[in-house]
Amino acid sequence: MKLGFQLCAWLLLLTLLTGCWNRRELNELGIQMGMAIDKIGDQYQLAVQVVVPGEVSSRLTTGRSPVTLYKASAPTIFEAFRKLTETSPRKIYSAHTRVLVIGESLAQEGIGKILDLLSRNPEARTDYYVIVSRGIKAEEVLKVMTSLEKIPANNLFYSLDTSSKNWAPTTTVTMDQAILQLVTSGLNLVLPGVEVLGNLSTGDSKSNVDKIENAGLLQSAGLAIFDEDKLIGWLNEDESKGYNYIRNNVKSTAGHIKCPDGGVLALETLRSDTKMKVSFDNGEPLILIGVVIESNIGEVECKIDIMEPDTIVWLEHEAEKKLKSLLQHTINKVKSKYNVDVFGFGQAVYKKDPKAWKKLKGEWKERFPRLKVNYDINVTIRRTGTTNNSFQNNIKE
Repeated sequence: MKLGFQLCAWLLLLTLLTGCWNRRELNELGIQMGMAIDKIGDQYQLAVQVVVPGEVSSRLTTGRSPVTLYKASAPTIFEAFRKLTETSPRKIYSAHTRVLVIGESLAQEGIGKILDLLSRNPEARTDYYVIVSRGIKAEEVLKVMTSLEKIPANNLFYSLDTSSKNWAPTTTVTMDQAILQLVTSGLNLVLPGVEVLGNLSTGDSKSNVDKIENAGLLQSAGLAIFDEDKLIGWLNEDESKGYNYIRNNVKSTAGHIKCPDGGVLALETLRSDTKMKVSFDNGEPLILIGVVIESNIGEVECKIDIMEPDTIVWLEHEAEKKLKSLLQHTINKVKSKYNVDVFGFGQAVYKKDPKAWKKLKGEWKERFPRLKVNYDINVTIRRTGTTNNSFQNNIKE
């Protein structure tokens, strides 16, 4: 009996000594930082940006490119990933992916299958950004060399992240957020766009970062609008700003007001909060968009007395009118040109009254263009900066 007990104890201990049976050494993996997917004919073209470890370490580098690009084409994306082993000496490891770039022509065909495949990968996280390349192949975006960040995919990730926090027209959408928008009733998908500014042929060479001014740069290209999972159009910079205000994506930004006697005055948005309320009038939903903004005066390029309380009240009123006009234009543009509810009005109706939404859902496409939207905008200017009136008002003639 005692011997049997000891044998069982030893067997249990052996289960703890199995080791890392599925381990993979770092020098056996190619660390993927970015991936780009295009459609060429009936083939998916996959490109992955992989780190060259020796060129990104703190030790002395050789001056070679810090990343390399591997490509493969196949009838399915899954096959293309496996086919990468034809050219890559290491198995591609996707857990550190920063960005997914989807080609514009592929996005027009539909991105649902792409997101479904990538979301099934147990190796990868879903916190990387999903972007649409505008006017160029997705592959070209991953080729642009950058100077401030050694790894171009990191540069694109941090650029989007920083800009979305400080500039209203830009936003970020992660993989899990994109899928959530696709499956959420009463809300259509919107993704940020990217384009190459400058010389594309020079942007993919190391000489692009050897000068103070880069020949090729990656730049935000507005927001891509989807109907179901298909790209149908783009919002320009102002319309993208309006969209982000409505969706409560704005954290901080800057804008300007025209002064009465000419010139402009810049306002810095410190905080912005948007709330959407729904009411019903004879069964018809009414949307109220309430925006509360706190701002500072950032720059004065006109002769105006900002120490006068009435001036501040006037500036606040002008800022409210300007924002209201922007929101109206954005909503009317989307209604008339695209007829897709990217603002989540239908989702707001569902949250207010699920039974009412059940009746409205089937005919939302017909109701959305005539949906009534009201606005309640409140702008408060907190500070005028470290000085009062501009010294420019007292420059000697």
